[in-house]
Amino acid sequence: MVTLRFLAVVLCTVATAAGTASPSLSPRVLHERRSAPPHGWAPSRRADPDMVLPLSIALRQSNADKLDHYLLDVADPESPNYGRWWTPARVLDTFAPSKDTREAVRAWLVDYGIDVARIRMSKDRAYMHADVSVQEAERLLAATYYVYQNADGSEDVGCHHGYHLPEHLVHHVDLVTPTVHFEKLKLVTHSNRRKSKRGLFPAYGGNMHRPNGAPMTPMGTIYNDVDHCDQQATLDCFRALYDFYPNLTQTDKNTVGVVELADQSLNGEDLHLFLQQFNPAAANQLPTLVGIDLKDQLVNFTVNDPALTSEPDLDFELMIGLLGAEQNVTLYQVGSGGSLNFLLDGLDGSYCTFDGGDDPNIDGVVYNEDCGTAPPSNVFSISFTGGEDLPAFYMERQCKEFGKLSMMGMTFLVASGDDGVASNGDNLCLAANGTAVPGDGNFLPNFPSTCPYVTAVGATQVAPNGSVHEPEIAPMLFGSGGGFSNVFAQPKFQQKRVARYLRQLGDAVDPGLFNRSGRGIPDVSANGFPTAVVLQQNFTLSGGTSASTPIFGAILTAVNDARLAAHKTPVGWINPAIYSHWFADAFHDVTNGSNPGCGTDGFPALPGWDPVTGLGTPDFPKLVKRFLYLP
Repeated sequence: MVTLRFLAVVLCTVATAAGTASPSLSPRVLHERRSAPPHGWAPSRRADPDMVLPLSIALRQSNADKLDHYLLDVADPESPNYGRWWTPARVLDTFAPSKDTREAVRAWLVDYGIDVARIRMSKDRAYMHADVSVQEAERLLAATYYVYQNADGSEDVGCHHGYHLPEHLVHHVDLVTPTVHFEKLKLVTHSNRRKSKRGLFPAYGGNMHRPNGAPMTPMGTIYNDVDHCDQQATLDCFRALYDFYPNLTQTDKNTVGVVELADQSLNGEDLHLFLQQFNPAAANQLPTLVGIDLKDQLVNFTVNDPALTSEPDLDFELMIGLLGAEQNVTLYQVGSGGSLNFLLDGLDGSYCTFDGGDDPNIDGVVYNEDCGTAPPSNVFSISFTGGEDLPAFYMERQCKEFGKLSMMGMTFLVASGDDGVASNGDNLCLAANGTAVPGDGNFLPNFPSTCPYVTAVGATQVAPNGSVHEPEIAPMLFGSGGGFSNVFAQPKFQQKRVARYLRQLGDAVDPGLFNRSGRGIPDVSANGFPTAVVLQQNFTLSGGTSASTPIFGAILTAVNDARLAAHKTPVGWINPAIYSHWFADAFHDVTNGSNPGCGTDGFPALPGWDPVTGLGTPDFPKLVKRFLYLP
């Protein structure tokens, strides 16, 4: 990972003293803080008072407290409005911050000497921005700034002890940056955990990593049958496991996309060799590129560095292999260091930096970024996730954006991770003070997998010496990511399923290690080991939840095809539906295995939903049947 940083890192500590508050404003209260610096960071030196900071203030969105209500009105199978997804204009109008909010925050800035000419507004008026000196920021936020250094030598913005807002603004502001937000994006390869190089302005992307799964091993004999699926999980295995033999008829209308971050790049020759072997009719198929914040919109699919190709190769070999030549698959190539917020920018222009909702301190600064220019897809497959140890306000803000896009009929599938109950990639757990640390500790699930508006996908495998006609088990060589959120409350739609699991679990897992009232993940699973792929023109066994996610994405795309053929809308946000009684028999239950991590055996898989494999693996014909029952 590149160690250059666009901004100096700062540790905000509470300012004491006089002169930090304006007599015309209400008393100030602590808005955000960290209990300890994030793993790997330490204060280095006092920030120069003249250093310029790009101060960004995320304004509280109107009706944000009603997002669940609005979503359930169109996604709950019991609702008469099921499937009546909103238009982008309606979403924008509903959630734009109020005039009172904008004016209150502007008045605060002006009162502290920030000239109105320095204040900029976003396109949807959701963000306010002003370049300020450290001295001005300290007075404004009652904070003391320090340069903060990472163990790798990099410097960036962060805030440990926190910052303050006038009491009357607390309900007008979601978050302010640069403040308590540390760390930049770290991508981890399947074959190793080598950091990949970036451009000058790296992006954070939620501390996300690609799930690593099991170690890659060369394939010997290649099996084109379903008799060896415990040794090689091929396309035929997935079709047999999930009865997935779709007749696609709406490929001119249906859409599906795979998201790749930063310089992760598909190798076209790998894809061609894979399809020649396992689906010859699609051997010449390539995805359609949608570039988001790319310096060069021309991607020729010739990169051959396994650190950069292993994830895209896996994603597209499985997605295109299962859907065939008829269904176009879109590659959303997100550049500029690769943050999921840049994807959200591309889909929703109201969310852009200083023109919307991402955080330049966390996500990096991007010039001429794509805002609302990317065409949406019905289904998005995202094989990147990371520890849920970011500031809560930041995660909540990004999660709400997933929810707003879901209201337009999009489905977001996110890998649940490959380190069991520990954070994906870094394998961190929570210390007593809430800091993510290596070694034993409380369970640390992954974000954005824990966001209730995405569908988290876990992994399974055919049991050793087992067959596709027998129940699958949890992976044996890695822990399928799962657990309970420490940030997001348990949504009502999954409470009965989770309560049943916790009753069965009893005290088998120390209750002090996890938040039993949090959002449970994963939601569903699909086979993730030992996955047959082609990497660097070699047939290889790989795996992980990053294999499971595009498999489930292909299946859901075929469900959408059936609904479109029946003149119905795409399935959109599926979580309320799949947890309902309507879908009680639409998944194969997985009851064998666990997901170790944090010095424990993790959670056991038990009958019904569990935090290892979710509701189970899909039964495609039953999924189609149930979704076709709905309006």
